Amino acid sequence: MATRAATNGGGDDDEVAEASPARAPSPATLRHRHAAGKGGEAEGELVGNGGGASPEAASVEQVFADKAVPSWREQLTLRAFVVSALLAVMFSVIVMKLNLTTGIIPSLNVSAGLLGFFFVRLWTSAFERMGLVRQPFTRQENTVIQTCVVSAYGIAFSGGFGSYLFAMSDTIAKQATEARDAGNIKDPHLGWMIGFLFLVSFIGLFALVPMRKIMIVDYKLTYPSGTATAYLINSFHTPEGAKLAKKQVKTLGRYFMLSFFWGFFQWFFSGGDDCGFKNFPSLGLEAYNNRFFFDFSPTYVGVGMICPHIVNVSVLLGGILSWGVMWPLIAKKKGSWYPATDGDASLHGLQAYRVFISIALILGDGLYNFVKVLLRTIAGFIAMVQKNSRAMLPVSGNGSPTAEAISFDDERRTELFLKDQIPTSVAYGGYAAVAAISIGTLPQIFPQLKWYYILVAYIVAPVLAFCNAYGSGLTDWSLASTYGKLAIFVFGAWAGLANGGVLVGLAACGVMMSIVSTASDLMQDFKTGYLTLASPRSMFISQVIGTAMGCVISPCVFWLFYKAFSDIGISGTEYPAPYAIVYRNMAILGVDGFSSLPKNCLTLCYIFFAAAIVINLIRDLTPHKYSRFIPLPMAMAIPFFIGSYFAIDMFLGSLILFVWERVNKAKADAFGPAVASGLICGDGIWTLPQSVLALAKVNPPICMKFLTRSDNVRVDKFLRG
Repeated sequence: MATRAATNGGGDDDEVAEASPARAPSPATLRHRHAAGKGGEAEGELVGNGGGASPEAASVEQVFADKAVPSWREQLTLRAFVVSALLAVMFSVIVMKLNLTTGIIPSLNVSAGLLGFFFVRLWTSAFERMGLVRQPFTRQENTVIQTCVVSAYGIAFSGGFGSYLFAMSDTIAKQATEARDAGNIKDPHLGWMIGFLFLVSFIGLFALVPMRKIMIVDYKLTYPSGTATAYLINSFHTPEGAKLAKKQVKTLGRYFMLSFFWGFFQWFFSGGDDCGFKNFPSLGLEAYNNRFFFDFSPTYVGVGMICPHIVNVSVLLGGILSWGVMWPLIAKKKGSWYPATDGDASLHGLQAYRVFISIALILGDGLYNFVKVLLRTIAGFIAMVQKNSRAMLPVSGNGSPTAEAISFDDERRTELFLKDQIPTSVAYGGYAAVAAISIGTLPQIFPQLKWYYILVAYIVAPVLAFCNAYGSGLTDWSLASTYGKLAIFVFGAWAGLANGGVLVGLAACGVMMSIVSTASDLMQDFKTGYLTLASPRSMFISQVIGTAMGCVISPCVFWLFYKAFSDIGISGTEYPAPYAIVYRNMAILGVDGFSSLPKNCLTLCYIFFAAAIVINLIRDLTPHKYSRFIPLPMAMAIPFFIGSYFAIDMFLGSLILFVWERVNKAKADAFGPAVASGLICGDGIWTLPQSVLALAKVNPPICMKFLTRSDNVRVDKFLRG
């Protein structure tokens, strides 16, 4: 599964929404594959070496030559799936919290890899002390765990709990301009959410299985995230790597505890609206009113340490431009540009400018990168076909000889990769069977989503999945959410507002995103398995089991949030779910156009849409030594709607890492991801007991609140009677 978030200005909200650490190609800076735009600051096309070591580098497989490769059944162990389930719950909680706060989700592959390695080592050590025979912990089993965990917690993102799925709810519909009738609303419920995810999350696993040989062996697509994951796993299973991993786990554990207990401490002071450290006016009350303040969040300090510096700077610049300049100026036009009677939260007032200008930036950035990656994909595919002089695409195990010299590593990896076949009949039959079940069942969940809409989506999806998987192999950019947005407009307009077009568009978005992203993720897993000698069959089964886990765990975690926090999804609260309102308004635009926008809002949208394209074009045409300082439009769009408080946290995290790299770069590269992961995981896991306390109606005992001097005088007079 994935590694989620955009960093190079490529992709879309989900790309930035899953910002990936692309500072260095080391295993420590893995990228979350679900992230569109995971490519970080990609320097040129990452094609041609198959992700293997360079010719002058030492052979990786020679290091493991004396170790037998277990069969695919031996790679699928009970302990692997027990550990995977525990980690899946943990990371699903973390990703869900990030989904519902800002939508920015960093790569958690490093922490998943470290903790998976640590827990299995702990398991085997315990059995050894008890005198029980223990099965050796191999890198193939480690790969199975990694694949299963990220597949499971990836559903917390791709399931749409912070975007298209929650956008269907009445809570979000009340904040939109129109389409608030029953035919365009479906409130969350645990039963239908689990059923929906089971119906749409598996079909993508079958879409590209027959193409695994051409993608991995024949064309040697790089899949940088899958390659980085493999290097991390391989390094764990060398003596030196195991020692470093042990130190990294200790570091992660220390910062986990620090972050967890800081969250616990903060909770005591949050006993009311706008209370606690999360509402500390660190830059003054006027700045606080414009959502500029440091909210003492370890999570987003950690996120800032993982995301590339340009992402953090871009987010901060976006916050300054919007909340520091644009919104105060537009607010002065109240009564002229929009009705004076509408409050700031009304989508007929100032809120419309916040939401729709951010949508314009997102769509402009997404369209540019969609076209760019599509052109690169076509050009790369044509070049590969010409180079290999093949008239037909080889599938499954039907290979063709090559005259190129093959290294020991490639020969060994190819031999084992082609050993355990996944029958073509399983792929085609599985896709047809799941599609048939979905076509018959999804209309029962969404009556507005007619069977022929789903049929068309499933006919088109494999082609789009191939384009996305091939482009991801070239650039590491997954544009799954861009395809999802296209589905919103196409299927929503097809259905029409009167026939539940908003709900149809959002549901179709989920169907398309799930297929396209899952197919790309599976290819990333095949690349990881290729480089660690894990069987493709064990990779496929692990992905299936992880996906099944995620289809149950993620809705349950969301349901916990939904029941524990009554104001979830409301702008200005602790969990505003910002992308939910963005996706719903995209769906409304798809079926109803721009008629309800306030004065000059559409003009500003056109300007920012064009600006996003121009900025990306300048970034691509400018030499890297200059372009790396040009901000990313996608990252800038995020604070337009929700404010800049998290941007300050992220900038602080980026600054900490920047100074650390200047003082001791080797140590920062080795332990920076562990520190960041500890901060994210500790604060994220505190959400579990916090939710339980909220469900039990146990409230914090203290409200720490900040007032102006004049307000404080009035409060004192009131209290004195």
